[in-house]
Amino acid sequence: YKFIKKAFIKYKIDIVYHAAAYKHVPLLEENIIYAIKNNIFNTLNLINICLQNKVQNFTFISTDKAVRSTNIMGASKRFSEIIIQSFYEKFSKSQNISFTIVRFGNVFASRGSAVPLFIDQIENGGPVTITDKLITRYFMSTIEAVGLVLESTHISKGGEVFVLNMGEPIKIYYLIKKLIKLSGYTEKTKDKPLGDIEVVSIGLRPGEKLYEELLIGNNPISTSNPNIFKANEKFIKYDKLIQEIKKLKISYNQNNIKNCVNILKKNCF
Repeated sequence: YKFIKKAFIKYKIDIVYHAAAYKHVPLLEENIIYAIKNNIFNTLNLINICLQNKVQNFTFISTDKAVRSTNIMGASKRFSEIIIQSFYEKFSKSQNISFTIVRFGNVFASRGSAVPLFIDQIENGGPVTITDKLITRYFMSTIEAVGLVLESTHISKGGEVFVLNMGEPIKIYYLIKKLIKLSGYTEKTKDKPLGDIEVVSIGLRPGEKLYEELLIGNNPISTSNPNIFKANEKFIKYDKLIQEIKKLKISYNQNNIKNCVNILKKNCF
């Protein structure tokens, strides 16, 4: 908190894009306390510092995993979304700050993406490991993601949850088959035992879903950009939310993981 506060004062920051988060689903299932500390409390630190320093625009980079989440990573991001929505309603008029949430799926070949791993496995002769051959994910390029995030900030009037048009979800197995073919190899299967690269299913990891969603509610609203939609998402009013945050902090300080999870389930699932 103190480090960030000094940086804001020194550099007179007036626009913030908050993308910092722990995003690895299975690791966060095993490290719940750290997920809460980094993804929720550090987001809260940043919001409070922005309010103190009269920042003009705060854009929160969220994830499709925040929608009806089955994992701690998604729940921690959804709780942060709720904090931002609630704080905007409470402080936007008095502080003249615009809070924006932008929610999207996977950025192709970005850090943490499975695609570089698949390529490495192919180059090493396989096998290529996939959690489940039915699993699907949304993808977009880095250039698309950055451009639409910047555009979302530009068109924001404050308090919105923007959802980027990710196109149709892609089967990861289909993507792997394409990578194998583009690398000049053939897939090794029961029907093609002389193929080069085998694809092996290893089972879903803790907290992982077969399918991801981008909307909690229905009927997204179109914007001036056909690839950006505005979601109608409910949130917790400020006074009630502050009480929930206090409960979460007490449970966190007591290292009471069960209570932390129950609070997230109550408010995010």
